[in-house]
Amino acid sequence: MSTSVTLRFATKQDAATVGALLHDFNTEFEAATPGAEFFGERFTDLLTREDVLVVLAEKEDGEAIAFAYLTLRPTPYYPGALAQLEELYVRPTLRDAGIGTQVLTAAIDEARRRGAGEMHINVDEIDHDTRRFYERHGFVNIEPGEDYRMLCYIREL
Repeated sequence: MSTSVTLRFATKQDAATVGALLHDFNTEFEAATPGAEFFGERFTDLLTREDVLVVLAEKEDGEAIAFAYLTLRPTPYYPGALAQLEELYVRPTLRDAGIGTQVLTAAIDEARRRGAGEMHINVDEIDHDTRRFYERHGFVNIEPGEDYRMLCYIREL
């Protein structure tokens, strides 16, 4: 079953909306979140950058119900950018209606239009539904073995 939505690219004026969606995403998955207002302030800056892309999905009444957030960065492996799908979120009550596919397809198409040669996404080892979603859309796990853990080393500067 596919749900009809309007897709568009977020602008600086959508910063609070994108921030609220990201906050809801983090809250749903019990991840730490600095709050919707903080994210909104960050997206006020991020949405002015050429290396940032946010696809918004809206219902007919204009309510934002899903988003994909990508960053683009240079790579020595090909002339275009490497696209990193940082986040993709669909409100829980609207999942399994094709909205995630629509948002992901729009993000891939725009990344290609901007010259990206590859797209990456990190997915938790235990998140089998999400892994199946990305595999269905042509993403391949490049880590050894059937399952893997995401490891990320961080140092604050």
